[in-house]
Amino acid sequence: MEGLNHAGPDKHPHAIAGMFDAIARRYDFLNHLLSGGLDRRWRARAVRELAFQGHEVVLDLCTGTADLAIAAIEARQGAARRVLGVDFAGEMLRIGQEKLRAASHDGRVPLVRGDAVRLPVASASVHCAMVAFGIRNVVDPAAACVEVHRVLRPGGRFAVLEFAMPRTPVLRSVYAWYFRHVLPRIGRAVSRHDAAYDYLPASVGTFFPPETFIAIVERAGFTRVRAIPLTFGIVYLYVAEKPRATGETAGGMGGGGASNGPAATMM
Repeated sequence: MEGLNHAGPDKHPHAIAGMFDAIARRYDFLNHLLSGGLDRRWRARAVRELAFQGHEVVLDLCTGTADLAIAAIEARQGAARRVLGVDFAGEMLRIGQEKLRAASHDGRVPLVRGDAVRLPVASASVHCAMVAFGIRNVVDPAAACVEVHRVLRPGGRFAVLEFAMPRTPVLRSVYAWYFRHVLPRIGRAVSRHDAAYDYLPASVGTFFPPETFIAIVERAGFTRVRAIPLTFGIVYLYVAEKPRATGETAGGMGGGGASNGPAATMM
């Protein structure tokens, strides 16, 4: 990705889990600080796009400290009935469990340790699936999308929040400078972890551009795939649907639809 030319980061599950576990205690604070509080708005937008009716069982992939899961069951206009959070970082899950217990949500949001490419979830068992800033941390995002397709019921919806580089040259340059010079210094100072906030720009810089990720989601079997730029394109919200019928193919009903071009856990 132009502006952040880093070598591909190590995404071995043990390496990623260890890194997130090391920063888990300061993770939420840094998310809010480094995004200027916008991370809450991004999650709320993802929940709105899923348009819960109150009966849904939802999968939160790469749930981390369960912020997106909490947003899904606390939504003022349409909340999920139950959310299953899956992540492979044990310390992140422990802190998420503390938050859920403090808010009396632990009965509605069970957290499970698991891998995004081998989900411990039965086929066709959830109404919706979502992931916030975690898909780029998965060693094989395409395989994770296939797994999400497997566990969704026909007609189920899938929402993905992920960082991107702005396409406007001036914004791209400013954002790349912030990612390269400012964010790692703040992250290291607060988290006291040398590598974690060097990993963030590297992982964003090597993640797929929106049009490529759309194609990956479609190849996994999803239809009606959209890419919605948020905050000048520094974040994209991808929304997709599992076909209701076997005759529906990627791109829309009967091939008539069109895609709009432009974890783990959030970092």
